Amino acid sequence: MAEIKDSKLFTPYKMGPVTLRNRVIRSAAFESMGKDFAPTQDLKDYHVSVAKGGVGMTTLAYASVNRSGISFNSQLWLRDEIIPALRDITDAVHKEGAAVGVQIGHCGNMTHWSTAGCFPVSASNGFNLYSPTFHRRLKPAELKEFAKDFGQAVVTAHNAGFDSVEVHAGHGYLISQFLSPWTNRRRDEFGGSLQNRMRFMNMCLEEVMEQAARHNMAVLVKHNMEDGFRSGIQIPESIEIAKQIESFGVHGIVLSSGFVSCSPMAVMRGRIPTKTMGYYMGWNEWLQKIVVSLFGQWMIKDYDFEECFFLENAKKFRKELKGPLVYVGGLVSREGIEKVLDEGFEMLQMARALINDPNFVNKLREGDLKTKAGCDHRDYCIARMYSDKMMCCHNCKEHIPERLWRELRKIK
Repeated sequence: MAEIKDSKLFTPYKMGPVTLRNRVIRSAAFESMGKDFAPTQDLKDYHVSVAKGGVGMTTLAYASVNRSGISFNSQLWLRDEIIPALRDITDAVHKEGAAVGVQIGHCGNMTHWSTAGCFPVSASNGFNLYSPTFHRRLKPAELKEFAKDFGQAVVTAHNAGFDSVEVHAGHGYLISQFLSPWTNRRRDEFGGSLQNRMRFMNMCLEEVMEQAARHNMAVLVKHNMEDGFRSGIQIPESIEIAKQIESFGVHGIVLSSGFVSCSPMAVMRGRIPTKTMGYYMGWNEWLQKIVVSLFGQWMIKDYDFEECFFLENAKKFRKELKGPLVYVGGLVSREGIEKVLDEGFEMLQMARALINDPNFVNKLREGDLKTKAGCDHRDYCIARMYSDKMMCCHNCKEHIPERLWRELRKIK
């Protein structure tokens, strides 16, 4: 492992028009710190703390490009009305020396009428058991407008002071719903062959790259290496999608995996504490609360956690692609980070290590080669983040009931 003075970890990286002070990006993991689709002081405080903690860039998560893409009241909806509040966050992050990005996307069939203000939409008609909700197929004319919304989101992000956008094309959200044969059963020009299934993604990226070039913004794209189940996208097809993304001249592809409505823990690995998840759900979600509390352990497949759990698959993409790649998945130590950088990945993302300790990157900078994050992957933060603000059980200032601790201790 490289000594601190020889490591790429703390060397600057030019991500398109943006120069990062180092290679670490706080990934766009949902904070659940918004209110009424707008930023809050909690959201600002958290990202400023991560910037103070030494990252090259921090990323605000789950910002929808339009109202129909919102799943949670605590999610951001990018629009002119919230530009001043977003500018307050970006200015504060910049003062700490870090760049700041925002993830833009649309939740598709993971939305609800109460938040989206309309009947949920997707690539095809159907029912999403994990929401749970019925959803309808988007019309071709609507897809053109949605693609324009992605472009307009770049303009809004620029006006709010962001340095970059990350287009969410993975994890079973709207763009991913068009890419995956599991959710895309269309028979028109947007369904069937891979070329057709990529058509909506292409439209969105054309709009995004046009506006990014005009406003001097960097662009990342989050992409699924695989959906995580037999009927979804597999690696060979995913490599072809990644090559198409690369052809747009994006400044980095974030290599992830998993499909929230079918294989949620394939995204993050580990065992979700389902009783804890049910506890934090509000009674307005009574059906989900009951189902998750009673049957969640059988509904949600567990995946063993190991450090750098996506690395072997990501190396297949590194071999086939020429452009910059961002590794994400199970980074909790200096040793794991160096392993990723040695494999030729230009940047890396992490979330849970920084939820546990926003100062983790500064501790790495101090040069202790044994430095390891305090996160032990009980995934309490995941269990509560869709109903309450994201927090690690080890530094939670709220009271955690003993019955939840019993579940968390079993996971450990």
